[in-house]
Amino acid sequence: MSQNGRDVHRILFFLIFASCAAPSLADDAPLAITNVTLFDSASAKMLDGRTIVIEGERIAAIGTPEAPISIPDTARIIDGDGKFAIPGLIDAHVHVVHLAKFMHVTGDEFLPMFLAAGVTSVRSTGDPVIAQAGVAHYAEANPQTCPRVFMASPLIDRDPPIHGDVAYVLTDPAAAPAFVADMVKWKVRTLKIYAGTGRAVGKAVIEAGHKQGLKVTAHLSAYSAQDAAEDGIDSLEHIESVFYFAIPAGDATPREDLDLQNPKCTALINLLANKKVAIDPTLVVFRNMIYLNDMPEYYDHPDVALCPERMRNYWTDYSTNSLAKTPDTQMSRRKLIAKYQELAGLLHRLGVTILVGTDAPEPFVPPGFSMHQELEMLVDGGISPADALQAATANNATILGEEKNLGSLEAGKLADVVLLTADPTKEIANTRKIELVIRGGIVCDPATVMEAVPKK
Repeated sequence: MSQNGRDVHRILFFLIFASCAAPSLADDAPLAITNVTLFDSASAKMLDGRTIVIEGERIAAIGTPEAPISIPDTARIIDGDGKFAIPGLIDAHVHVVHLAKFMHVTGDEFLPMFLAAGVTSVRSTGDPVIAQAGVAHYAEANPQTCPRVFMASPLIDRDPPIHGDVAYVLTDPAAAPAFVADMVKWKVRTLKIYAGTGRAVGKAVIEAGHKQGLKVTAHLSAYSAQDAAEDGIDSLEHIESVFYFAIPAGDATPREDLDLQNPKCTALINLLANKKVAIDPTLVVFRNMIYLNDMPEYYDHPDVALCPERMRNYWTDYSTNSLAKTPDTQMSRRKLIAKYQELAGLLHRLGVTILVGTDAPEPFVPPGFSMHQELEMLVDGGISPADALQAATANNATILGEEKNLGSLEAGKLADVVLLTADPTKEIANTRKIELVIRGGIVCDPATVMEAVPKK
Protein backbone atom coordinates (compact mmCIF):
# COMPACT_ATOMS: atom_id res chain seq x y z
CA MET A 1 0.00 0.00 0.00
CA SER A 2 1.32 3.46 -0.86
CA GLN A 3 1.83 6.12 1.80
CA ASN A 4 -1.18 8.01 0.42
CA GLY A 5 -3.21 4.81 0.65
CA ARG A 6 -2.15 4.30 4.25
CA ASP A 7 -3.09 7.88 5.09
CA VAL A 8 -6.56 7.45 3.56
CA HIS A 9 -7.00 4.20 5.47
CA ARG A 10 -6.04 5.95 8.72
CA ILE A 11 -8.40 8.86 8.08
CA LEU A 12 -11.29 6.53 7.34
CA PHE A 13 -10.52 4.53 10.48
CA PHE A 14 -10.59 7.57 12.72
CA LEU A 15 -13.74 8.92 11.10
CA ILE A 16 -15.38 5.78 12.40
CA PHE A 17 -13.68 5.40 15.78
CA ALA A 18 -11.92 8.60 16.81
CA SER A 19 -14.89 10.17 18.57
CA CYS A 20 -14.44 7.54 21.27
CA ALA A 21 -17.68 8.92 22.64
CA ALA A 22 -19.63 5.92 23.85
CA PRO A 23 -18.60 2.97 26.00
CA SER A 24 -21.08 0.91 23.98
CA LEU A 25 -18.39 0.60 21.31
CA ALA A 26 -17.00 -2.25 23.42
CA ASP A 27 -20.33 -4.07 23.10
CA ASP A 28 -20.74 -3.73 19.34
CA ALA A 29 -19.13 -5.91 16.70
CA PRO A 30 -15.91 -7.74 17.53
CA LEU A 31 -12.63 -6.02 16.77
CA ALA A 32 -9.63 -7.66 15.09
CA ILE A 33 -6.08 -6.32 14.83
CA THR A 34 -4.45 -8.35 12.09
CA ASN A 35 -0.81 -9.18 11.34
CA VAL A 36 0.56 -7.11 14.21
CA THR A 37 3.83 -7.54 16.11
CA LEU A 38 2.87 -8.19 19.73
CA PHE A 39 4.91 -7.56 22.88
CA ASP A 40 4.87 -10.67 25.07
CA SER A 41 5.19 -9.41 28.64
CA ALA A 42 6.20 -12.82 30.00
CA SER A 43 9.25 -13.22 27.76
CA ALA A 44 9.81 -9.50 27.14
CA LYS A 45 10.01 -10.26 23.42
CA MET A 46 8.23 -9.07 20.29
CA LEU A 47 6.26 -11.75 18.44
CA ASP A 48 5.48 -11.31 14.76
CA GLY A 49 2.33 -12.06 12.79
CA ARG A 50 -0.25 -12.01 15.57
CA THR A 51 -3.98 -11.44 15.19
CA ILE A 52 -5.83 -10.11 18.23
CA VAL A 53 -9.61 -10.61 18.36
CA ILE A 54 -11.47 -8.53 20.92
CA GLU A 55 -15.07 -9.17 21.95
CA GLY A 56 -16.65 -6.77 24.39
CA GLU A 57 -14.06 -5.60 26.90
CA ARG A 58 -11.80 -8.65 26.70
CA ILE A 59 -9.41 -10.35 24.33
CA ALA A 60 -11.23 -13.36 22.88
CA ALA A 61 -8.32 -14.98 21.06
CA ILE A 62 -4.85 -14.39 19.66
CA GLY A 63 -3.80 -16.08 16.48
CA THR A 64 -0.24 -16.96 15.50
CA PRO A 65 1.31 -17.97 12.15
CA GLU A 66 1.42 -21.56 13.45
CA ALA A 67 -2.11 -21.48 14.89
CA PRO A 68 -4.23 -18.98 12.95
CA ILE A 69 -7.70 -18.09 14.16
CA SER A 70 -10.91 -17.23 12.37
CA ILE A 71 -11.99 -13.62 12.40
CA PRO A 72 -15.73 -13.14 12.94
CA ASP A 73 -17.51 -11.96 9.78
CA THR A 74 -18.89 -8.96 11.65
CA ALA A 75 -15.54 -7.87 13.05
CA ARG A 76 -14.14 -4.39 12.56
CA ILE A 77 -10.62 -4.76 11.16
CA ILE A 78 -7.53 -2.79 12.09
CA ASP A 79 -4.58 -3.53 9.83
CA GLY A 80 -1.62 -4.11 12.13
CA ASP A 81 0.94 -4.61 9.39
CA GLY A 82 4.09 -2.72 10.38
CA LYS A 83 2.59 -1.86 13.79
CA PHE A 84 3.46 -2.95 17.32
CA ALA A 85 0.89 -3.86 19.98
CA ILE A 86 1.84 -3.51 23.64
CA PRO A 87 -0.34 -3.94 26.73
CA GLY A 88 -1.81 -0.77 28.13
CA LEU A 89 0.80 0.90 30.31
CA ILE A 90 0.18 1.08 34.06
CA ASP A 91 1.46 3.97 36.16
CA ALA A 92 2.25 2.50 39.56
CA HIS A 93 2.50 5.80 41.44
CA VAL A 94 0.05 8.66 40.94
CA HIS A 95 -2.10 10.95 43.07
CA VAL A 96 -5.60 11.77 41.86
CA VAL A 97 -6.41 14.18 44.71
CA HIS A 98 -3.13 15.29 46.33
CA LEU A 99 -2.12 18.79 45.12
CA ALA A 100 -5.60 19.41 43.68
CA LYS A 101 -6.38 22.22 46.13
CA PHE A 102 -3.09 23.94 45.29
CA MET A 103 -3.37 23.50 41.51
CA HIS A 104 -7.12 24.16 41.42
CA VAL A 105 -7.35 21.19 39.05
CA THR A 106 -9.45 18.12 39.84
CA GLY A 107 -8.55 14.56 38.97
CA ASP A 108 -11.19 14.20 36.30
CA GLU A 109 -9.56 17.07 34.38
CA PHE A 110 -6.17 15.40 34.03
CA LEU A 111 -7.15 11.72 33.88
CA PRO A 112 -7.55 11.90 30.06
CA MET A 113 -3.85 12.76 29.78
CA PHE A 114 -3.00 9.27 31.04
CA LEU A 115 -5.19 7.53 28.47
CA ALA A 116 -3.93 9.71 25.62
CA ALA A 117 -0.39 8.72 26.59
CA GLY A 118 -1.20 5.00 26.48
CA VAL A 119 -1.60 4.61 30.26
CA THR A 120 -4.79 2.59 30.67
CA SER A 121 -4.53 2.00 34.44
CA VAL A 122 -3.11 3.96 37.37
CA ARG A 123 -2.36 3.03 40.97
CA SER A 124 -3.13 5.71 43.49
CA THR A 125 -0.46 5.86 46.19
CA GLY A 126 -2.03 8.03 48.86
CA ASP A 127 -5.10 10.27 48.61
CA PRO A 128 -8.10 11.14 50.84
CA VAL A 129 -10.30 8.13 50.41
CA ILE A 130 -13.69 9.80 49.85
CA ALA A 131 -12.48 12.28 47.23
CA GLN A 132 -10.34 9.59 45.66
CA ALA A 133 -13.35 7.30 45.37
CA GLY A 134 -15.22 10.05 43.56
CA VAL A 135 -12.44 10.35 40.99
CA ALA A 136 -12.28 6.55 40.60
CA HIS A 137 -16.04 6.39 40.06
CA TYR A 138 -15.79 9.13 37.44
CA ALA A 139 -13.09 7.14 35.64
CA GLU A 140 -15.19 3.99 35.74
CA ALA A 141 -18.14 5.85 34.23
CA ASN A 142 -16.00 7.41 31.49
CA PRO A 143 -13.73 4.68 30.12
CA GLN A 144 -13.59 6.44 26.74
CA THR A 145 -11.46 9.23 28.25
CA CYS A 146 -10.05 7.83 31.51
CA PRO A 147 -7.77 5.05 32.73
CA ARG A 148 -8.79 2.62 35.41
CA VAL A 149 -8.07 4.02 38.87
CA PHE A 150 -6.98 1.56 41.55
CA MET A 151 -7.37 3.13 44.97
CA ALA A 152 -5.01 3.35 47.92
CA SER A 153 -5.35 4.38 51.53
CA PRO A 154 -4.45 7.86 52.66
CA LEU A 155 -0.83 8.26 53.75
CA ILE A 156 -0.51 6.35 57.03
CA ASP A 157 1.59 8.66 59.16
CA ARG A 158 2.66 10.01 62.54
CA ASP A 159 0.97 12.74 64.56
CA PRO A 160 1.28 15.43 63.32
CA PRO A 161 1.40 14.03 59.78
CA ILE A 162 3.76 15.33 57.13
CA HIS A 163 0.98 15.96 54.58
CA GLY A 164 -2.13 16.63 56.63
CA ASP A 165 -4.42 17.01 53.61
CA VAL A 166 -3.85 13.44 52.40
CA ALA A 167 -2.85 11.63 55.59
CA TYR A 168 -4.40 9.34 58.16
CA VAL A 169 -2.81 9.53 61.61
CA LEU A 170 -2.16 6.03 62.97
CA THR A 171 0.10 5.80 66.00
CA ASP A 172 -1.28 2.75 67.83
CA PRO A 173 -0.42 -0.64 66.28
CA ALA A 174 -3.56 -2.10 67.84
CA ALA A 175 -5.68 0.25 65.72
CA ALA A 176 -4.30 -1.06 62.43
CA PRO A 177 -6.82 -3.92 61.87
CA ALA A 178 -9.85 -1.63 62.22
CA PHE A 179 -8.30 0.94 59.88
CA VAL A 180 -7.52 -1.72 57.29
CA ALA A 181 -11.03 -3.17 57.55
CA ASP A 182 -12.43 0.27 56.81
CA MET A 183 -10.15 0.60 53.77
CA VAL A 184 -11.46 -2.73 52.47
CA LYS A 185 -15.01 -1.32 52.58
CA TRP A 186 -13.78 1.53 50.36
CA LYS A 187 -12.38 -1.04 47.90
CA VAL A 188 -8.84 0.12 48.43
CA ARG A 189 -6.18 -2.11 46.83
CA THR A 190 -3.00 -0.66 48.36
CA LEU A 191 -2.07 0.52 51.85
CA LYS A 192 0.52 3.31 51.86
CA ILE A 193 2.83 3.69 54.86
CA TYR A 194 4.38 7.15 54.95
CA ALA A 195 7.70 8.59 56.07
CA GLY A 196 6.82 9.41 59.68
CA THR A 197 5.58 5.93 60.56
CA GLY A 198 7.90 3.74 62.63
CA ARG A 199 8.35 -0.01 62.64
CA ALA A 200 5.72 -0.98 65.22
CA VAL A 201 2.85 0.61 63.31
CA GLY A 202 4.33 -0.29 59.94
CA LYS A 203 4.57 -3.97 60.83
CA ALA A 204 1.01 -3.95 62.18
CA VAL A 205 -0.28 -2.40 58.94
CA ILE A 206 1.54 -4.99 56.84
CA GLU A 207 0.13 -7.87 58.89
CA ALA A 208 -3.42 -6.51 58.89
CA GLY A 209 -3.25 -5.65 55.20
CA HIS A 210 -2.06 -9.08 54.17
CA LYS A 211 -4.82 -10.74 56.20
CA GLN A 212 -7.29 -8.73 54.10
CA GLY A 213 -5.53 -9.56 50.81
CA LEU A 214 -4.20 -6.02 50.29
CA LYS A 215 -0.80 -4.95 49.00
CA VAL A 216 1.29 -2.70 51.24
CA THR A 217 3.79 -0.14 50.02
CA ALA A 218 5.80 2.55 51.75
CA HIS A 219 7.71 5.79 51.38
CA LEU A 220 10.31 5.21 54.05
CA SER A 221 12.22 7.34 56.53
CA ALA A 222 11.48 6.47 60.16
CA TYR A 223 10.99 2.81 59.17
CA SER A 224 14.12 1.34 57.60
CA ALA A 225 14.12 -0.51 54.31
CA GLN A 226 15.84 -3.43 56.01
CA ASP A 227 13.11 -3.72 58.68
CA ALA A 228 10.26 -3.21 56.20
CA ALA A 229 11.63 -5.99 53.99
CA GLU A 230 11.95 -8.35 56.95
CA ASP A 231 8.37 -7.48 57.96
CA GLY A 232 7.04 -8.54 54.55
CA ILE A 233 6.28 -5.27 52.77
CA ASP A 234 5.29 -5.72 49.13
CA SER A 235 6.93 -2.67 47.58
CA LEU A 236 8.80 0.54 48.31
CA GLU A 237 8.10 3.89 46.71
CA HIS A 238 10.88 6.16 45.43
CA ILE A 239 14.50 5.26 44.84
CA GLU A 240 15.41 7.21 48.00
CA SER A 241 13.59 4.58 50.09
CA VAL A 242 16.50 2.32 49.12
CA PHE A 243 19.30 4.85 48.63
CA TYR A 244 19.30 6.34 52.12
CA PHE A 245 19.40 2.91 53.75
CA ALA A 246 22.29 1.82 51.51
CA ILE A 247 24.73 4.42 52.89
CA PRO A 248 27.26 2.97 55.37
CA ALA A 249 27.04 4.46 58.85
CA GLY A 250 29.37 7.40 59.27
CA ASP A 251 30.17 7.64 55.56
CA ALA A 252 30.73 11.32 54.79
CA THR A 253 31.05 10.78 51.03
CA PRO A 254 28.79 13.16 49.05
CA ARG A 255 25.64 11.33 48.03
CA GLU A 256 26.33 11.78 44.34
CA ASP A 257 29.68 9.99 44.77
CA LEU A 258 28.43 7.07 46.86
CA ASP A 259 29.94 3.72 45.87
CA LEU A 260 26.94 1.47 45.31
CA GLN A 261 29.18 -1.58 45.59
CA ASN A 262 29.56 -0.99 49.33
CA PRO A 263 28.66 -3.97 51.57
CA LYS A 264 25.61 -2.30 53.14
CA CYS A 265 24.10 -1.52 49.74
CA THR A 266 24.80 -5.01 48.43
CA ALA A 267 23.29 -6.64 51.51
CA LEU A 268 20.17 -4.49 51.26
CA ILE A 269 19.66 -5.25 47.58
CA ASN A 270 20.09 -8.98 48.21
CA LEU A 271 17.55 -8.76 51.04
CA LEU A 272 15.03 -6.96 48.81
CA ALA A 273 15.50 -9.59 46.11
CA ASN A 274 15.18 -12.52 48.52
CA LYS A 275 12.11 -11.04 50.21
CA LYS A 276 10.57 -10.22 46.82
CA VAL A 277 10.13 -6.53 47.64
CA ALA A 278 9.39 -4.55 44.46
CA ILE A 279 10.88 -1.09 44.01
CA ASP A 280 9.11 1.80 42.30
CA PRO A 281 11.98 4.27 41.62
CA THR A 282 9.89 7.27 40.39
CA LEU A 283 13.09 8.77 38.99
CA VAL A 284 11.27 11.42 37.00
CA VAL A 285 9.92 13.23 40.06
CA PHE A 286 13.40 13.57 41.55
CA ARG A 287 14.80 14.96 38.32
CA ASN A 288 11.96 17.20 37.15
CA MET A 289 10.56 18.42 40.46
CA ILE A 290 13.18 18.19 43.17
CA TYR A 291 16.71 18.50 41.85
CA LEU A 292 16.58 19.97 38.34
CA ASN A 293 13.44 22.10 38.28
CA ASP A 294 15.61 25.08 37.31
CA MET A 295 16.65 23.38 34.08
CA PRO A 296 14.62 24.47 31.01
CA GLU A 297 14.78 21.01 29.46
CA TYR A 298 12.53 19.86 32.30
CA TYR A 299 10.40 22.84 33.35
CA ASP A 300 9.84 23.75 29.70
CA HIS A 301 9.58 20.20 28.33
CA PRO A 302 7.00 19.80 25.54
CA ASP A 303 5.03 17.42 27.79
CA VAL A 304 4.49 20.26 30.27
CA ALA A 305 2.73 22.35 27.63
CA LEU A 306 0.02 19.67 27.38
CA CYS A 307 -1.15 20.32 30.96
CA PRO A 308 -3.93 22.72 32.00
CA GLU A 309 -2.72 26.26 32.59
CA ARG A 310 -3.79 26.16 36.25
CA MET A 311 -1.55 23.14 36.79
CA ARG A 312 1.39 24.79 35.06
CA ASN A 313 0.93 28.00 37.05
CA TYR A 314 1.17 26.13 40.34
CA TRP A 315 4.25 24.29 39.12
CA THR A 316 5.93 27.57 38.17
CA ASP A 317 5.12 29.05 41.58
CA TYR A 318 6.52 25.96 43.26
CA SER A 319 9.75 26.24 41.32
CA THR A 320 10.08 29.95 42.07
CA ASN A 321 9.45 29.52 45.78
CA SER A 322 11.29 26.25 46.38
CA LEU A 323 14.82 26.18 47.74
CA ALA A 324 17.14 28.22 45.57
CA LYS A 325 19.28 26.23 43.18
CA THR A 326 22.46 27.88 42.03
CA PRO A 327 24.49 27.10 38.89
CA ASP A 328 27.47 25.97 40.94
CA THR A 329 25.44 23.03 42.32
CA GLN A 330 24.08 21.93 38.97
CA MET A 331 26.80 19.37 38.29
CA SER A 332 26.40 17.66 41.67
CA ARG A 333 22.62 17.60 41.25
CA ARG A 334 22.92 16.01 37.83
CA LYS A 335 25.38 13.47 39.24
CA LEU A 336 22.90 12.57 41.98
CA ILE A 337 20.16 11.87 39.45
CA ALA A 338 22.61 9.70 37.51
CA LYS A 339 23.42 7.87 40.76
CA TYR A 340 19.72 7.19 41.33
CA GLN A 341 19.48 5.80 37.80
CA GLU A 342 22.54 3.65 38.42
CA LEU A 343 20.93 2.26 41.58
CA ALA A 344 17.73 1.40 39.69
CA GLY A 345 19.76 -0.50 37.11
CA LEU A 346 21.73 -2.30 39.82
CA LEU A 347 18.53 -3.33 41.62
CA HIS A 348 17.22 -4.80 38.38
CA ARG A 349 20.44 -6.68 37.57
CA LEU A 350 20.55 -8.20 41.06
CA GLY A 351 17.04 -9.59 40.81
CA VAL A 352 14.82 -6.97 42.44
CA THR A 353 11.45 -6.46 40.74
CA ILE A 354 11.22 -2.97 39.27
CA LEU A 355 7.93 -1.09 38.96
CA VAL A 356 7.31 2.00 36.84
CA GLY A 357 5.63 4.99 38.45
CA THR A 358 5.88 8.76 38.08
CA ASP A 359 4.32 10.58 41.07
CA ALA A 360 2.19 12.65 38.67
CA PRO A 361 0.94 15.35 38.97
CA GLU A 362 3.80 16.62 41.13
CA PRO A 363 5.43 19.74 39.61
CA PHE A 364 6.80 19.19 36.11
CA VAL A 365 5.63 15.55 36.13
CA PRO A 366 2.87 15.65 33.49
CA PRO A 367 0.14 13.03 33.95
CA GLY A 368 0.53 10.19 31.48
CA PHE A 369 3.32 11.62 29.39
CA SER A 370 5.86 11.49 32.22
CA MET A 371 5.48 7.71 32.01
CA HIS A 372 7.53 7.84 28.82
CA GLN A 373 10.13 9.99 30.56
CA GLU A 374 10.35 7.48 33.43
CA LEU A 375 10.85 4.61 30.99
CA GLU A 376 13.61 6.55 29.25
CA MET A 377 15.34 7.24 32.57
CA LEU A 378 15.21 3.56 33.54
CA VAL A 379 16.74 2.58 30.21
CA ASP A 380 19.44 5.25 30.61
CA GLY A 381 20.18 3.61 33.97
CA GLY A 382 21.01 0.31 32.32
CA ILE A 383 17.66 -1.50 32.08
CA SER A 384 16.89 -2.78 28.58
CA PRO A 385 13.90 -1.28 26.75
CA ALA A 386 12.17 -4.67 26.77
CA ASP A 387 12.69 -5.13 30.52
CA ALA A 388 11.49 -1.58 31.22
CA LEU A 389 8.37 -2.26 29.18
CA GLN A 390 7.83 -5.53 31.04
CA ALA A 391 8.07 -3.60 34.31
CA ALA A 392 5.47 -1.03 33.17
CA THR A 393 3.02 -3.77 32.21
CA ALA A 394 3.40 -7.21 33.84
CA ASN A 395 5.22 -6.10 37.00
CA ASN A 396 2.83 -3.22 37.64
CA ALA A 397 -0.18 -5.49 37.09
CA THR A 398 1.19 -7.92 39.67
CA ILE A 399 1.67 -5.24 42.34
CA LEU A 400 -1.99 -4.35 41.82
CA GLY A 401 -3.03 -7.99 42.18
CA GLU A 402 -4.46 -7.69 38.67
CA GLU A 403 -2.20 -10.08 36.78
CA LYS A 404 -5.22 -12.16 35.70
CA ASN A 405 -6.75 -9.13 33.98
CA LEU A 406 -3.96 -6.75 33.03
CA GLY A 407 -0.29 -6.55 32.14
CA SER A 408 -0.15 -8.75 29.05
CA LEU A 409 -1.99 -9.41 25.81
CA GLU A 410 -3.60 -12.80 26.32
CA ALA A 411 -6.96 -14.40 25.66
CA GLY A 412 -9.34 -13.73 28.54
CA LYS A 413 -7.62 -10.57 29.75
CA LEU A 414 -9.01 -7.08 29.49
CA ALA A 415 -8.47 -5.58 26.06
CA ASP A 416 -6.09 -2.79 26.99
CA VAL A 417 -3.86 -2.32 23.96
CA VAL A 418 -1.59 0.45 22.71
CA LEU A 419 -0.87 0.32 18.98
CA LEU A 420 2.49 1.87 18.11
CA THR A 421 4.06 2.73 14.78
CA ALA A 422 7.60 1.78 15.87
CA ASP A 423 9.20 -0.94 17.99
CA PRO A 424 9.69 0.16 21.64
CA THR A 425 12.09 -2.72 22.34
CA LYS A 426 14.51 -1.17 19.85
CA GLU A 427 14.14 2.36 21.20
CA ILE A 428 12.11 3.01 24.34
CA ALA A 429 11.11 6.49 23.11
CA ASN A 430 8.95 4.67 20.57
CA THR A 431 6.34 4.18 23.31
CA ARG A 432 5.36 7.74 22.40
CA LYS A 433 4.56 6.81 18.79
CA ILE A 434 0.94 5.95 19.52
CA GLU A 435 -1.55 5.42 16.72
CA LEU A 436 -4.45 4.42 18.93
CA VAL A 437 -5.29 3.23 22.41
CA ILE A 438 -7.80 0.52 23.21
CA ARG A 439 -9.16 0.60 26.75
CA GLY A 440 -11.38 -2.35 27.60
CA GLY A 441 -12.34 -2.82 23.95
CA ILE A 442 -13.06 0.88 23.37
CA VAL A 443 -10.96 2.33 20.56
CA CYS A 444 -9.62 5.79 21.34
CA ASP A 445 -7.78 8.38 19.28
CA PRO A 446 -5.22 10.06 21.58
CA ALA A 447 -5.75 13.50 20.03
CA THR A 448 -9.49 13.26 20.60
CA VAL A 449 -9.03 12.11 24.18
CA MET A 450 -6.80 15.12 24.83
CA GLU A 451 -9.69 17.40 23.87
CA ALA A 452 -11.22 16.47 27.25
CA VAL A 453 -8.28 18.17 29.04
CA PRO A 454 -8.99 21.84 29.71
CA LYS A 455 -6.42 24.25 28.35
CA LYS A 456 -6.99 26.83 31.09
